[in-house]
Amino acid sequence: MEALSGMHEPSPFVALMRIYCNDYTNRHDTSVCPLIMEPGYTLHMGVHDLVGRDENYTPAAMKQFTQFPGLCLTVNQIVTNGDRLVMRFSEHGASNRHDGRVAAWNGIGLYRWNGKKLLENFVEQDYFSRTVQLDGGDPLPVENPAIAPWDSPAEPENPAAEAFVRGLIESGDILDQPALLFDDEWISGAAGDRVIEPESAVINDIFSAGDHVAFHVAMSGRLRADSVLAGDNAGEKVLLHMGAVVRVEQDELVWGRGVRDRLGLKRRLAQG
Repeated sequence: MEALSGMHEPSPFVALMRIYCNDYTNRHDTSVCPLIMEPGYTLHMGVHDLVGRDENYTPAAMKQFTQFPGLCLTVNQIVTNGDRLVMRFSEHGASNRHDGRVAAWNGIGLYRWNGKKLLENFVEQDYFSRTVQLDGGDPLPVENPAIAPWDSPAEPENPAAEAFVRGLIESGDILDQPALLFDDEWISGAAGDRVIEPESAVINDIFSAGDHVAFHVAMSGRLRADSVLAGDNAGEKVLLHMGAVVRVEQDELVWGRGVRDRLGLKRRLAQG
């Protein structure tokens, strides 16, 4: 049979992530981890850094699989330039710590590899929304899967788009982009919550692929009084972590999805 017109060679990075999603995560098989991750594999999420595949990462994954014995990962989008990759995903399942209540929540991970195995991941998951669902709220629907995630091509870097997005982050204007939706907005239809008035940002990771730019940042700013997190802490200076992937066309951000560590911030506020 002749090859279909327009077909391309699959990206080796995407092929690795197929094993990560299907053979490791969805099968809950941590024996796959040494095949796809270097021993020093590090996961960054919120204020936490899990350093070491066997010492810290795998035990944390096992805790998730224990709480959600039927946990599923659905891939919503993959973008890669061959050297870097961002995956937008949904996780969903029933928690045996909450009488079997079910939840679905979004995540965005920025992965780094060495051409053979994974080295690092800057990721955020919407655990705030997950907690609301498990505490008795209505479960959210799972976003539609990407139609052909394992055929995502590697696209060239785009320094101009990356510089444009970097400027939005450094100015704080990234939170005012109407095309950038956060957390569960695009699933629940909930009104947007800016959470903070940004004052500064540390860019932990940023890269481009075609007209997409992925980034992970730690934003410092004042907690807005109209935020669901504010309570008696309105105006307090806080740190908010965010992972996102956006699309840029002619110096305009035309589409974007972001996930913030609202639960981590809520817990830090409660601790005083």
